[in-house]
Amino acid sequence: MTRILPDAPWRHRSGLSGLLAALDADQGRARYVGGAVRDGLLGLPVNDLDIATSLMPQDVVDRLKAAGIKAVPTGIEHGTITAVLPDGPVEITTLRRDVSTDGRRATIAYTDDWQQDAARRDFTFNALYADPLTGAISDYFGGVADLDARHLRFIGDASARIAEDHLRILRYFRFLARYGDNEVDASAYDACVAAANSLMALSRERIADELLKLLVVRDPVPALRLMVDGGIWLPVLPEITHEGIDRLAKLIARENEANMAPSALRRLAALVPADAALADQIGARLKLSNKARKRLITALETASAPEGPRALAHRVGVEGAIDRILLDPAASLSALVPLDGWTPPSLPIGGGALIARGLQPGPDVARALQEVQKSWVAEDFPDADRVGEIADQIVSKFQRTRQ
Repeated sequence: MTRILPDAPWRHRSGLSGLLAALDADQGRARYVGGAVRDGLLGLPVNDLDIATSLMPQDVVDRLKAAGIKAVPTGIEHGTITAVLPDGPVEITTLRRDVSTDGRRATIAYTDDWQQDAARRDFTFNALYADPLTGAISDYFGGVADLDARHLRFIGDASARIAEDHLRILRYFRFLARYGDNEVDASAYDACVAAANSLMALSRERIADELLKLLVVRDPVPALRLMVDGGIWLPVLPEITHEGIDRLAKLIARENEANMAPSALRRLAALVPADAALADQIGARLKLSNKARKRLITALETASAPEGPRALAHRVGVEGAIDRILLDPAASLSALVPLDGWTPPSLPIGGGALIARGLQPGPDVARALQEVQKSWVAEDFPDADRVGEIADQIVSKFQRTRQ
């Protein structure tokens, strides 16, 4: 019996019916593929929508333009066109087969054979296609049964699939954590372990992307332990150890207790050694953005003195304060409450107001303003009237020292 993709809101996105008509979906020339089919069968939210087609890339571009749909050649050299629809982009890729691979990139040729296209994909439940009109599933390698059983299986020989694209080692553990209930296929695991050194050939950006996607899975800890046991990270991130995974497990427990959404960067801060300088080096190695590296540093820096949650948030930002509190097992989760929906205010007074109170222009103004701010923060950001009283006291003190 043919499995049918359940109806879901994403199948009714604005502009999608016109796109499918332009691609002759009613004639079998276009099917949903990959994550949308996999997650749709599981009843999970679908964010990214991909379509496979037997039409050639330039034909896709021409058809979209004729239908009044914006077409962006985001990966036309690989057969991919992005259709810009009101509810979000849709990637459309011509059916392909691999001509040659070197573990980092593939030379492809176009085909009209759906099974050839499926055969070049990584895991059986990522090679599922669905007729966009009837929902009928095309399953060439037993992906539906594997999905039902939460069994993660490479298409064909695991070592051969990994040799085609070394990134599949990391993808294996990410999908294991998200879909496979961490039940390991021995041959797949052994193939990943044997090929771990090939990760050194990958760009650090691709490695970082997979690591961050793994970390944001509900519970990546079992998969990460398998990776450390197998020496998967040693060639590229030897800093990831069981000690770091233990810290991550504690963080995840605190996130869950506080009902906080997972953050890949916060979890990375737990996973790497608790050393801000080393974390920055790791961030640089992974080619993370300056903003991401700054967040790692902020999360792992040691406070010079105790301070309240809002004072901390005023100094390092709310995001940074939340990271610090969650990463510190000794910190009470109640410290998160004052930060809920709170935006750090700006000091409601400036140097001019101090001069107007009789303070002589010069270096004293900046120093006095710092004292005003220090008292304002210590009193948990009182209103402008109280700040005025604090300013009067500080100005009076400075005037007395100058007499």
